[in-house]
Amino acid sequence: MKDRMAEAFLQYDQEKMIQKFGLEHDKRYLYIHFIGRKYRIHRMTGAAAWSKDSFQTEEKANYNEAMTIYDVLCYSKEDCRLSHEWVNIDSCSSVQGGSLTKGNQFFGHAAEAFDGKEMAFAAACEKLGGRKINKGDAAYDIDMFPFLPVSLRYWASDEEFPASLQILVDKNILDYMHYETLMFAITHLLYRLRSECEEYEKTKAAL
Repeated sequence: MKDRMAEAFLQYDQEKMIQKFGLEHDKRYLYIHFIGRKYRIHRMTGAAAWSKDSFQTEEKANYNEAMTIYDVLCYSKEDCRLSHEWVNIDSCSSVQGGSLTKGNQFFGHAAEAFDGKEMAFAAACEKLGGRKINKGDAAYDIDMFPFLPVSLRYWASDEEFPASLQILVDKNILDYMHYETLMFAITHLLYRLRSECEEYEKTKAAL
């Protein structure tokens, strides 16, 4: 599927993508930032990759990364605009049938990975470019893309309630990507946060 989407990407007007999202570009690549990393898409093959070192070396984008980037660049609505109104991700219910229907709370257990790790969670959010907000026990607005933010609001567990992670997206999020793709994007965001939490704790333990 990822390879098919790379081929499909080549059928779309890259100049329109550049203008629509203000993309950095050159003759060989389009560049886009996604959850704290810089990616490039090869303009002749459609292959997507990211790098930590200005592309001296690179890593191939995984399925969730690539599918999110392709979907936004190729299938977002012509007139997509932010509403600047947050909604809970569970309210995004445009998918029909299957397991991704309204009310399933797809990320209902996401907070468990961060319970008792508020400092690590905060550090991970900041590592991904998060902007601290005064909500819950730890809360950050993070740019999924430079033009598309997401808000995470975390509450630690106590004697009465389990840990909770509220994931908020712009009300117009589905003008930018399909519902299924939103699940890929948030899954990848949570993976990145867990990875950064682990790195924070390893570094802290080594001190």
